[in-house]
Amino acid sequence: EYNLVDLLLCHCVSGVQGQSCNRVTYTKRRICVLKESTVDISCTYVGYYSTTSSFWFRSDKSTPEDLTTNPGYAGRVEYTGTYRGPFTLRITDLREEDSAGYRFTFKADNFDWGHSFPGTTLSVTGLQVKVTPAAEGQNTLTCSTTCTLTDNPTYIWYKNGQHLDESTSPQYKDPVSSNYEDSYSCAVKGHEDLHSPAVCVQGQSCNRVTYIERRICVLKGSTVYIYCTYVGYYSTTSSFWFRSDKSTPEDLTTDPGYAGRVKYTGTYRGPFTLRITDLREDDSAEYRFPFKTDNFEWGHSFPGTTLSVTGLQVKVTPAAEGQKKLTCSTTCTLTDNPTYIWYKNGQHLDEPTSRQYSVNSYYSDSYSCAVKGHENLHSPAVCVVGESCMNVTYTHQSICALKGSTVDISCFYTHPSWHNVTEVSWFSKWKSGVTKDLSLNPEYADRVEYHRQTEKDSTLRITDLRESDSTEYKFRFTSDEARWGYSFPGTTLSVTGNTA
Repeated sequence: EYNLVDLLLCHCVSGVQGQSCNRVTYTKRRICVLKESTVDISCTYVGYYSTTSSFWFRSDKSTPEDLTTNPGYAGRVEYTGTYRGPFTLRITDLREEDSAGYRFTFKADNFDWGHSFPGTTLSVTGLQVKVTPAAEGQNTLTCSTTCTLTDNPTYIWYKNGQHLDESTSPQYKDPVSSNYEDSYSCAVKGHEDLHSPAVCVQGQSCNRVTYIERRICVLKGSTVYIYCTYVGYYSTTSSFWFRSDKSTPEDLTTDPGYAGRVKYTGTYRGPFTLRITDLREDDSAEYRFPFKTDNFEWGHSFPGTTLSVTGLQVKVTPAAEGQKKLTCSTTCTLTDNPTYIWYKNGQHLDEPTSRQYSVNSYYSDSYSCAVKGHENLHSPAVCVVGESCMNVTYTHQSICALKGSTVDISCFYTHPSWHNVTEVSWFSKWKSGVTKDLSLNPEYADRVEYHRQTEKDSTLRITDLRESDSTEYKFRFTSDEARWGYSFPGTTLSVTGNTA
C-alpha cells in the first residue's frame, strides 16, 4: 500500500522551525512475509534532545513493552542500527501470531515519542495450494496466501516432490496432471525450505509426506519424537530418516553419531516416528523422511522438521532497587509451553512457574531453573551477586567404568566466606529428603573413600566396582547458615562388564 511513509509531528523548540524536530520515519507501513522466515522492520528517528532510551513494541498491547523482554519473542528478536538509522527490528522464526502493528519509541530527558503513532503492520502467512476446476480434465493451481507477499516474489512449483517450474504469478499456467498419484506444492524463491503442504489433484492417495511439526525445540539430554505421515500411490519398498545437512542422504540408524540413540516406529500412513534419545546440541538439524516405490522416489529435496536442541541458562538483570530479575533462558522457544521450576541454593521453590522470577540480591544465594518433567536437566546455578554463593559443580554428568575397576567422581563447591562448612557427604539413595552417607552404607563397606585437594573440592572414590553400583551420585554440604541439597542432579555412573 505504501513504500515509504514519513509520519511527522514536530515538537519545535523556542519557535525554531526546521528539520531537527522529534520524529520517526518508518520505511514501510505494511509488510507481508512467510511464516518461519525472518523480517526486518526499519525506521529512522531524530530526537531534538539527547535520547536516553529506545525500543520496539507491539501496538496491540495495553502498555508498551520492549520486545526484547517479551517471553513470546525470546531468542527471536534483535535490534540493529544507530541514531538516525536505519534502526531495525529483526524477528526470526516468524509465527502467525506475530501478525501485529510494530512501533518504535524513544525517550529524551524531557520528551517521549512514539507510543500513539502508527508504525509498521506485519502480516505473517503460510502457503497453501488451492485447486479449482478449469477446462475439462484440467485444474487451476494457485499458491495462496492470506496477504499479498512483499517485494513481488517468484513462485516455484513442485510435482511429486520434484522441482517443476518458476513464475512471478501465483498461478500455475501449464497443464496440470489429473492422475491420482500426482501431488503438487509451491514455494517462494529464496525460501524454498518454507514450501506449502503437498495436495492431491485427484482423490487423496497421491504421493506425499506430511510432517506433524515443522519446528521443534527441546532440551539437551532429553528425548524427542519427530512425526510424519506418508502416502505412496504404489507399494513402498524402503523408507528412512536422514539429516538434510548431509551431502548424501544417510539412514540415521547407520550413522555412528546416533548409535544406540535412534529408533523408528510406526507403519504405512503413520504416524511414522523418529525417536532420538540423549539429545546433544549438535543434533540440531533438519530431519527428512524419504520413501521409495518400484517406480517413484519422494522426499530428498523437500523440507522436513527442524530440530533445535538447547540447554537452560539463568540470566540475571537488574530490576527494582535491591532486586534482580532472573530469566530461565534458552536458545530457542521450547515446544509445548512448559512449566518452569526454580531452585534457590539447591532447594526447590514452590511458587514461581514462569520463565522469569524476581529476587532480592543476597551474596549467599544461587538460583537455577528446570522444566517440569525434566527436573534432571536443570540449568547451572548462578550467583545473584558476586561469585561466592552456594553452588556445586560436578566434573562429569555421566561416567562409564569397568566392573572391578576404581572410579573417581568429583565436584567443586562454593559458599560465602562467612559460612562455616560443618558437613560434607556423598550419597546415592534419597527419598523424601532422607539420605544416607555412602561411607556409612554397608553396601559400600571398605570400598568408599572421600578425598580433597582444596577446601572447595571433593572426590568420591569407589573401588572394586559392581554392576549394582550403577546409579546417580550426589554431593551435599552443610554450613552453619544453609545447606546445598539432594534435589539437584549429580553424576550418573554406569558399570559395565568387560566383553572383550
